[in-house]
Amino acid sequence: MLIPLIIFIGTIIGSSISIAEDCKGCVPLDSYSFDKVIAKFKASVVKFDVAFPYGEKHLQFGKIAASTKESQDLLVAEVGVKDFGNKDNADLAKRYNIKKEDFPVVLLFLQGKTEPLRFVAEKDDDFTADNIKRFVKSKSGVYLGLPGCVEQLDRLAEEFKTSAENDRQEILHKAKVFEEILPETQRAAAKVYVKTMERILERGDIFVQTEQTRLEGLLKGKLSDEKKRTMEERRNILQSFTHRDEL
Repeated sequence: MLIPLIIFIGTIIGSSISIAEDCKGCVPLDSYSFDKVIAKFKASVVKFDVAFPYGEKHLQFGKIAASTKESQDLLVAEVGVKDFGNKDNADLAKRYNIKKEDFPVVLLFLQGKTEPLRFVAEKDDDFTADNIKRFVKSKSGVYLGLPGCVEQLDRLAEEFKTSAENDRQEILHKAKVFEEILPETQRAAAKVYVKTMERILERGDIFVQTEQTRLEGLLKGKLSDEKKRTMEERRNILQSFTHRDEL
């Protein structure tokens, strides 16, 4: 009887391990390490989940770690919470009012701030790596390259939005120069940066808000996959022109 029981237990444990999926690049945190590690980064995006997470949402979170591995300012971490045995990290979940039925919960911690910001997905399909990265970028100011964006032009957009009109003309000129020298694959994106700068100069900063609203409305409608991708990339570029306190 003992040998079959051991085999059965081994099978169950093996199944649990195979079901749980690694989050490569995610830093595991616990009650002892949490505060010490979080405090060292400009921004920390943390997923609170079951002890052995799996599924599409877990995979999407893993994509954030993979795509931001070069960032020195952003920590991508996860906290596995157990509701059995020693109830590991249940104290952390309680501290941030996280309930088991809400898993996974993603919180953004900003250096110097006591309260985290919670990522909210209106529906399950909105829990994507790109949406979480967009959230992190808008709230933290940490640079994260989003689909469709060009880093050099993102830097110019950041400079553009805080500059006086005369300086903005010079930045627009720089953007047009970049448009000419960028690889062909990035030319379409460069045109969006240039056109956005031109529209802001014509209509004022309010253009960013009105264009955001327009794009959000379009994205809620029925679009082909290609059209949706194009609209999302334009929205990502537009975010580079948005002041953080507007978000």
